[in-house]
Amino acid sequence: MNASVNPKMNGGSSSDALRVLEMVIIGAGFGGLGMAIRMLQEGRKDFLLLEKADDVGGTWRENSYPGAACDVQSHMYSFSFAPKTDWSKRYAERPEIYNYIQETTEKFGLRQYLKFNAEVVGAQFDEQGALWTLNLKDGSVLKTRFVVLASGPLHVPQIPNYKGMEKFKGKIFHSAQWDHSYDLTGKKVASIGTGGSAIQYIPEIAPKVQQLDVYQRTPAWVIPRDERKYGNFDKTLFEKVPFARQIHRARLYWSNESRVMPIFHPKIMETAQKAIELFIRYQVKGDKALAKKLTPNYVMGCKRILISNKYYPTFIRKNVDLILDSIQEFTETGIITKDGTHREADCVVLGTGFIVDPRIYMKDFPCTGLNGRELMNDWKDGAEAYYGISVAGYPNLFQLVGPNTALGHNSIIFMIEAQANYILDAIKTVEKKKADYLDVKPDVQAEFNDNVQKKLKGTVWQNGGCVSWYQQADGKNFTIWPGYTWRYWLETRKIKPSAYNFVKVKAKQVA
Repeated sequence: MNASVNPKMNGGSSSDALRVLEMVIIGAGFGGLGMAIRMLQEGRKDFLLLEKADDVGGTWRENSYPGAACDVQSHMYSFSFAPKTDWSKRYAERPEIYNYIQETTEKFGLRQYLKFNAEVVGAQFDEQGALWTLNLKDGSVLKTRFVVLASGPLHVPQIPNYKGMEKFKGKIFHSAQWDHSYDLTGKKVASIGTGGSAIQYIPEIAPKVQQLDVYQRTPAWVIPRDERKYGNFDKTLFEKVPFARQIHRARLYWSNESRVMPIFHPKIMETAQKAIELFIRYQVKGDKALAKKLTPNYVMGCKRILISNKYYPTFIRKNVDLILDSIQEFTETGIITKDGTHREADCVVLGTGFIVDPRIYMKDFPCTGLNGRELMNDWKDGAEAYYGISVAGYPNLFQLVGPNTALGHNSIIFMIEAQANYILDAIKTVEKKKADYLDVKPDVQAEFNDNVQKKLKGTVWQNGGCVSWYQQADGKNFTIWPGYTWRYWLETRKIKPSAYNFVKVKAKQVA
């Protein structure tokens, strides 16, 4: 029997099920897989990787819409400890990224540690036993010393609730739930939203459909995309001379880091965005009226900057209309906007993004820490954590891509690797101190998050004149890391023991 697999969940006896795991990782996207690989690299095999779906991949499993691609360079959007030398182009598309995830899963033998269709519906910390109890949707129960939440913020689609949607007799689906069995050829299609997914699928479906109506609430800043391919020489060089690939990756990294400077200084960004305004006018063949509709009225960077060479030219097609009027209601055959216009549609694609506030997408996930405290109650005014990893009152519980660690300028994989290393160092420190658990001090967490919010003031993210998914309803930015990623890496290379309470349970009892 493999030491990593919980026997009860795989047909073992009920007595075997009492075994305590060292770690359970929740989510098998980039974060969960990266954490699992680092565990193996450290010789730690007593863990289980739980995935609520039937395969690995996370965001790249779910988002299979036409044109899906990454807006971070291929050689940066991959693990430093699992390099791919033969990326086909500067910015990889979804199939290649998904294949990389699959290949990496096989390369490190992760499937023996994976449990699919295993959704965790509750977690409770037992102070006497210093263990976490995890309840799964299928009724299974797991006990573990450490828990890593790696579900990520982009996995719950934001489904709008327009008046009359239930009356519509055509097809409706979200971009993250693309129905590939539905043929859009010759159809009248309404696309709602102009965010990161929409700017990719809109140019792909426009040539196929009879009519495409794009409903835009707020335009996005879309900059040119580097579509250059890697030739055979590049691929061979990266394979035969690893240092060459490392230099290439380093160049990409520091190039991305330089982009954060204008974020701190909105006036610099306002100057830079003038070039993108010219780009928009060029892309729409000088149509000033159309360019004005597509040009945002907020500072570039306030919302995530998107990349595409195909998006703006799509709107000069005769079968594509940009609709600025807000939606009033759905009918059986289409959509009525506030100005009273009725537009027919056979299909509606919801490019409306994701629910990213954990207080909403985790509301049905009870997480109970010390003294019966509940995570959702502690986060009632906003999600907070220490370096986005540890939350006071929830011992031995860690997060990947937690509050204020997402990025708007560089690769989130870099952040995931830093966090995985930090978690491993935390576990080692618990062991060195012969403690049963560690818990970040409340005052340390509070001071850290006060500093985060202070750093966000004056930046484009906070004062750019827009409402973005980076912010919760009251305007607090709970998403973005307010600085350079190299600084985050530097500050998380080792844990600060003084920031934590280390506790040894006197008379440990396993419930």
